[in-house]
Amino acid sequence: MATMGTSRKQLWYWLLLVIYVFILWVPFYNRLQPTLAGIPFFFWYQFLWVIISAILTAIVYKATE
Repeated sequence: MATMGTSRKQLWYWLLLVIYVFILWVPFYNRLQPTLAGIPFFFWYQFLWVIISAILTAIVYKATE
């Protein structure tokens, strides 16, 4: 039977779902505008999520270790 601490740890894993929702929702970022330093939105949005994913993964790791 799971203790209260275990179920609380499992809630942190839902934060990882944010990554999948925003990356797999392609119609949201399938466009060229706005550009950032000449880079189309499609590319810099995905690159931004690489950084955000690393941060969120680190947060979940620290919270559940």
